[in-house]
Amino acid sequence: MVTGFCDTCHRRPPDAARVAPARPAAEPGEPRRRPAEPAADALDNDGLLILPDVPSPDPSEAASTTAGPPTGGRPCGVDNCVGTIGVAYAGGPTLAHGYCPQCRREYSFEPKLRPGDRVGGHYRVLGFLAAGGLGWVYLAEDTRVPDLHVVLKGLINTRDAVARRSAVEERRSLTTLHHRDIVRIVTHVQHQAPGETEPTGYIVMEYVRGRSLDWIRRASDEARAHLFGGSFGIGHVITYGCKILGALEYLHGQGLLYCDMKPENVIHYGRDIKVIDLGAIRRTDDRSSNLVYTSGYAPPKQERDERGFHIDTDLFTVGRTLETLAAGAEPATGLAARSFDALIRRATHREPAARFTSAAEMSRQLWEVLREHQALSGHEPYPERSTRFEPTAAVFGAELGTVPSLDHWTRRSGAEAPELPSRAPDPADTARALPVPIPDPNDAAAVLLGGLVSGSPERIAERASRDPALSTVETLLWLCRAYLDAGDAGKAEQWLDRARERNGAYDWRNYWHQGLVWLTEGQVQKAEGEFAAAYAALPGESAPKLALGFCAEYLFAAEHQTEAYYEAVWRRDRTQGSAAFGLARLNLRRGDRERAVKVLDEVPTTSRHYDASRIAAIRVLTGRLAGSGPTADQLGEVDRRLARLGKPAQHLVGSGAWDRLVTEVRENAFACRPTDGWGPRFPAGERFGPADTPRALSALLSRSLKRLADQAGSAGERGDLLDRAYAVLPQAVGLRELLQGWRRTA
Repeated sequence: MVTGFCDTCHRRPPDAARVAPARPAAEPGEPRRRPAEPAADALDNDGLLILPDVPSPDPSEAASTTAGPPTGGRPCGVDNCVGTIGVAYAGGPTLAHGYCPQCRREYSFEPKLRPGDRVGGHYRVLGFLAAGGLGWVYLAEDTRVPDLHVVLKGLINTRDAVARRSAVEERRSLTTLHHRDIVRIVTHVQHQAPGETEPTGYIVMEYVRGRSLDWIRRASDEARAHLFGGSFGIGHVITYGCKILGALEYLHGQGLLYCDMKPENVIHYGRDIKVIDLGAIRRTDDRSSNLVYTSGYAPPKQERDERGFHIDTDLFTVGRTLETLAAGAEPATGLAARSFDALIRRATHREPAARFTSAAEMSRQLWEVLREHQALSGHEPYPERSTRFEPTAAVFGAELGTVPSLDHWTRRSGAEAPELPSRAPDPADTARALPVPIPDPNDAAAVLLGGLVSGSPERIAERASRDPALSTVETLLWLCRAYLDAGDAGKAEQWLDRARERNGAYDWRNYWHQGLVWLTEGQVQKAEGEFAAAYAALPGESAPKLALGFCAEYLFAAEHQTEAYYEAVWRRDRTQGSAAFGLARLNLRRGDRERAVKVLDEVPTTSRHYDASRIAAIRVLTGRLAGSGPTADQLGEVDRRLARLGKPAQHLVGSGAWDRLVTEVRENAFACRPTDGWGPRFPAGERFGPADTPRALSALLSRSLKRLADQAGSAGERGDLLDRAYAVLPQAVGLRELLQGWRRTA
């Protein structure tokens, strides 16, 4: 049938994906091997955790033979009545039947079916599963088909007119929905109980054998550990969330709202989940019928009364559901814990306009938080192209990976070599190197702007002021960035103000561009606040964390805070050179050369920043740091690294950069030589001279400085380099050479 069930046996067809391939029979005496279980942290094809295989509880365990009355009270259900029925008084039990205090109409919450009753002639009731928002839920078996169990759902209060209309809507909705994570309807039957004047309709649904997420969250630690084969962690919660959001995205695409998401309404069966109980479902444009919801998961009463339910309301209930589940799970690692909390805060924001606008948007950010958690937990990075920011080749703070220019020697006073550059980079340079948001493809000017360069903002600004078709939000934001590149933060701010008027107060692009403006003006503390707002709106994205890492570094915030931002970006994507250099600088300020080099060595060979990272590692190993120099072992490591550069460094040779790099290395070795020498580990040879003596090192350094003099662009610069070359020689050697030169002249 269209429902996906056979019209004869009412079974679903076998799932081809779950049918194990035929295997050869085992040899006599050889034990059969069970299929290998996937690792606890294994990912499926969607990049989510493979959920543990939850065994199906026995039906007798799932259903109760006694029915407790529903709790919490319910709307009366009589048209235009605002009364609440089923309320307990003075601490007494919930009333299962009585009269509405407003309209005085009789109600009854007594179940219409009892264990042993037969519905539709062949469905035998086994017991009670739950009292849903509008109806009793029963477990039954089909007496015509062995071992086939179904779920029957009927009204709690058959006198409830609103509930009767909702039941019809649920029946219609279920028969047309086809999604792997949404419960399916089998059929619909009528049953008239003794004493009733008219029959009650029952929806017959597939029985999902598993455990509700509410059962899982309430289970003991031991029961959960047995069920999950280990700990119940935030990765499982996020996987649940992404699957739930996939189901809701489908419903929203059908013009429907779920309205009543909570842990009780999701079943974990096998390695999958199923959203059940669509009794609260309603059309997205329905603003008149009574709402069905669960207090504690729905938005506050004032919001419900003023605006009803919308897509963002469904996402609010998902946020509350995930928050409830996360309370009993192992938290995320590192910054991922803050990212998850930020996602929940946005989903459940008191201002509807600040929430996620679609299930797909929320799911993507949730998926990104899982990527971050996995990477910070030590798993293999799972880089994925951002859906919000363009990839960028620019790096801020890469001074460590740049071979010093001649200014390094000609424009400094004194003979002592300067310390390694470990300060935060310039804010304006950082603003230009941060990623650029991807244009909204629905913006009319997006395609045109993609082919423009930012060097001519005046021409585009003049055209945008005349042509309304070009004066779009993306054009205004492009002009903001173009004027920032030109160094005119004032005009950039003006265009941003115009964009802000159009795209709303909670658009994350406002925060991002305002942060860039503040950075360009050098107001880093103000920029930090804007980037924090962007992070709150996009908790799974790397770009806001990269920007916040710089702000924390520049403002001398707590080191662990700076490290957390850079680490979250770097561990997740090794192409993020800015994060790598940020971590290297942080470790240098701690005096930890080894950790700085370890980060730089993690830059992959496929990265465009690989050469810069190799140069930076060499400089870190030999540079002066907090007044101290390298060890003999570190000099030996640099000797090996310089040898390995070999042919790949030919581009450095052609530009003279190789000579400057080698000169810096030799200068640091000479200036930092211990009083009693480097010892037996000194790497004597081509790069550090034949012997561990001041005379040998100084002579080698002098020759290097003389080679640099050939790169000088002026006579003054050449003279400075030659002066420095002679100044490093011991006085006795310098006097002997002077006398020899005088004799030759004579």
